[in-house]
Amino acid sequence: MAKETEEQWKKSLTSKEAFQDFIKDYFSSHKEMKGHYDDSYYFEDYDIHLDSRDGLVVTLTTGSYSGQGMPIKDTEHVTIEDFRQLLLNKRFASKGVSLANAFHMAADLIA
Repeated sequence: MAKETEEQWKKSLTSKEAFQDFIKDYFSSHKEMKGHYDDSYYFEDYDIHLDSRDGLVVTLTTGSYSGQGMPIKDTEHVTIEDFRQLLLNKRFASKGVSLANAFHMAADLIA
């Protein structure tokens, strides 16, 4: 993600309206955000997109390569403001966290 976009999303967190505009603009250009984590034992896949009511749909699939059970898939609907509050209240350890990492951490917390 471009540096200016990183700065824009962080600035947008200060206002409900600015954050909603940023998220809508982001997803009008990107349609969805996907991510993947894998440490050779555990994996996560997440997908986030806007729904028809301007909320976010967060789908998180988690699983283990240990052969125990099937992957677990959870889909949640969350308002853009609830997502902003989650980001604000999480107080990420690194102020330099990227938007993709913020989405990934939020997907873990939401789903």
